[in-house]
Amino acid sequence: MREVRIFEMEHSEPAAAWRVARPSIFKAISGEIWVTVEGDSEDHWLATGQSIELPRGAVAWVSAGQAGARFALASGSERAATRLLRGLPVLNWLPRWLGVA
Repeated sequence: MREVRIFEMEHSEPAAAWRVARPSIFKAISGEIWVTVEGDSEDHWLATGQSIELPRGAVAWVSAGQAGARFALASGSERAATRLLRGLPVLNWLPRWLGVA
């Protein structure tokens, strides 16, 4: 079983830290998102449609760019989460459903 969660974050919100319980895929739906993973030597700026794999046990810090951001986190097996987020129809219709397309 996989779980997909959708989040929104404003630029003014403080960075949030997550400890990843299961391998996960973090994908930007809209806006820009800054992600840094403890122990990783580089920060990641994800634009709409870009994603990053987060291994089990990782601690990831997340913050939104100037315009805020919407992003999805899919957990479960890495292969299944990647497949789920690649063609996930909800990521295509969700912005229209929320009235932000």
